[in-house]
Amino acid sequence: MALIFRWLIRLTAGLILLSVLSVVTVYWLASRSLPDYDDAVTVQGLSSPVEIVRDNANVPHIFGATDHDVFFGLGFAHAQDRMWQMIMLRRTAQGRLSEVFGTATLEIDKVLRRFDIYTLSVQSAEALDPRTRAALEAYAAGVNARLEQINTEALGRGAPEMLLFNAPMAPWRPADSIAITKLMGVQLSGHLEAEVIRARTSLALPDQDRLKDILPDSPGQGVAALPEYQALVPGAPRHAGNIPLNPHPLSPFKPRELAGASNAWAAAPSRSASGGTLLANDPHLGFTAPAIWYLARLELQSGGVIGGTIPGMPVVLTGRSADLGWGLTSAYLDDQDIFIEELNPDNPEEYRTPDGFKPFETRPSIITVKDADPVTLTLRWTDNGPVLPGTHYNLASITPPGHVTTVSWTNLSPRDTSLAAAMRLMEAKSVEEGLAAAEGYVAPAQNLTLVDREDIAMKMIGAMPRRDAQHQSQGRLPAPGWIAANRWQGRMPYAANPEFVAPAGGILGNTNNKTVNRPFPNHVSFLWGDTQRVQRWQRLMQNRQVHTRDSFIEAQLDTVSFTARSLLPLMGAELWFTGEAAPDGTPERQRQRALILLAGWSGEMNEHLPEPLIYAAWLRSLQARLIQDELGPLAEEFTHVQPLFIERVFRDVEGAGVWCDVIQSTRVETCPEMARLALDDALIWINETWGDNLESLRWGDAHQATHDHQVLGEVPVLRYFVNIRQSTSGGDNTLLRGRTKGTMPNPFYNVHGAGYRGVYDFADRDSSVFVTSTGQSGHFLSRHYDDMAQLWRRGEYIPMSLDEDLARAAAVGVTVLTPAPR
Repeated sequence: MALIFRWLIRLTAGLILLSVLSVVTVYWLASRSLPDYDDAVTVQGLSSPVEIVRDNANVPHIFGATDHDVFFGLGFAHAQDRMWQMIMLRRTAQGRLSEVFGTATLEIDKVLRRFDIYTLSVQSAEALDPRTRAALEAYAAGVNARLEQINTEALGRGAPEMLLFNAPMAPWRPADSIAITKLMGVQLSGHLEAEVIRARTSLALPDQDRLKDILPDSPGQGVAALPEYQALVPGAPRHAGNIPLNPHPLSPFKPRELAGASNAWAAAPSRSASGGTLLANDPHLGFTAPAIWYLARLELQSGGVIGGTIPGMPVVLTGRSADLGWGLTSAYLDDQDIFIEELNPDNPEEYRTPDGFKPFETRPSIITVKDADPVTLTLRWTDNGPVLPGTHYNLASITPPGHVTTVSWTNLSPRDTSLAAAMRLMEAKSVEEGLAAAEGYVAPAQNLTLVDREDIAMKMIGAMPRRDAQHQSQGRLPAPGWIAANRWQGRMPYAANPEFVAPAGGILGNTNNKTVNRPFPNHVSFLWGDTQRVQRWQRLMQNRQVHTRDSFIEAQLDTVSFTARSLLPLMGAELWFTGEAAPDGTPERQRQRALILLAGWSGEMNEHLPEPLIYAAWLRSLQARLIQDELGPLAEEFTHVQPLFIERVFRDVEGAGVWCDVIQSTRVETCPEMARLALDDALIWINETWGDNLESLRWGDAHQATHDHQVLGEVPVLRYFVNIRQSTSGGDNTLLRGRTKGTMPNPFYNVHGAGYRGVYDFADRDSSVFVTSTGQSGHFLSRHYDDMAQLWRRGEYIPMSLDEDLARAAAVGVTVLTPAPR
């Protein structure tokens, strides 16, 4: 017995020792890829030494004798901190994820191969002007220099993920940067799915007049420039089959509710307390760890620029120079049209055109799949665009037999000069020069907000399709591709893009709201990203005669929901303080407690309050009750509340109150009745999920920001090291936007918001500030992996300065790149 006990002790000790050695080995291997920021590296491809000075927030300030050398340094810095992110973005754009992840990502690869994004990127690289091409080549050389260092010095393959997923690393090419730009276009697109949803909803609804309720047009004339302050305040300041969209974390195809969004606003000197222009910008994308954004400063020959970059692209997309600031918001331009293509019944390899049947352009494409047989696709294109699979956003549900669907899309241009425009923008010295620089921008369409020392402006940039005035669906629904009037007729001139320069009121802004109200085909879009946040923005801007950097920050972090303030009085109109007090423990008593809390609530979506959770759950349950009987399974596609729909129903606009009646029941239900039932539904869900003590609820517990690692985020144990979860304020319709997930089991998780925030003050430029949602490093063992996360959550920022001495004063390291002897 003693012998067995001794052997058990030895075996246990051995297993413990083996486990410790394994952990130490894994940690050592992973830590090998942590970059040494105090390093001197000899590299090929430089004309003179480059310094990468990383300030105390690990923001690289890159200094070189030529622009070529500076772009080389940016490529090296991106590869030091975000190698895995860059490789994954490139693989996604190429349709080559399945080489690493097997069948789990096969559907993503299939669709992206059909879009042929990478081939179009190679063609676009050849169409660039020599200066831009040289910059992309210099950037690629910097990335490849880091790859060479990793291989030569055995630096753990550059990232821990590269050790776990043994994927080869091909050299970086200029076309890779263009492909990532196009991939951003995929992530920011929503019109394709919107057309499908509109078509399916039209088929499902027995009364076509009700389509304008559930999918309403944005009302009003459009908001961009605000009027003069004194003018406002005188003297003072049929049901189709449903394929649920449950995308892989690496998929760029997001539900339309999670397509691009953003905020930007600017003030002219006349509306600034300091007499200098102001600009605030916070672009919104899906949250990941690390964030898609990477802060950097480039000291170019034209001057220093600083702001947010995306690793893989050698440009500051949102930021400032000494003379100009620029910000981006999604423009919601209708840049996608679905076409129904009729196949030749005698030859399915041909499709119908206005001039008869014509063969598809075809090309085979082989997808290599890890641990499975290769998959061969036949890529087919028509004059209108690529043929898409029926599984993509449920296209099969609206495609008649004997037909296929294609898409026309500006993002599929083979002569995409968007990066060239971004390069020119970094060199611009004035609003006028910035507007001229953006003319070559193609996709994805953005609202570009500009400020120089004196002026402010906003212009939509991106190719605007030219449609025939006789287009059968005006681009709102899939249309027959063989009818000439439905086909695109080139692009509109840049001058036709909406533009607002030096407004008399001194304030410009965009929250993805409707900016213009022009008739088709000059309309820009029927679908806009916001009808709610802009209401709150207008009030905050006009509440002050003059603004400061701090008031712009206050607006950027505002958590008051205009939607809650406007809808709650309608929903509870006949419920507030009615009836006798109900006994404790009854559903009626719980309802009364909820209504008492909501009656005294200001609409602030603060993470520490219970009211936002009660309100959000009530609103979600209410929409579900209103649409389930009419839409059936299609109701699952409406994952987020449509505020205009709720308002139309409760105000009975054009008979919209009929949605409150349940079709299948014999009696006629009223809207107050549906509101009461929905509140009971919400309280039951809250009780089952969070408990029955309403006063102790916290919105932030349900509204956690999910900065999850796209690959390792679901791996047991490891996920606790790579995912960043935070209690957060805000909501779907607040300026501090925290777009909710919308699907069970955690419908209110905060999954989409401002990964970057910046506020630029041209009265004192070095008092400008910026921050990202996680940190600079993509390496989860680095202290810079999440060191900005708590700053971001608390609404804090770091200095955004072009002062070289300030950057060097508390630098965490200086990397010197020295040219190799020739």
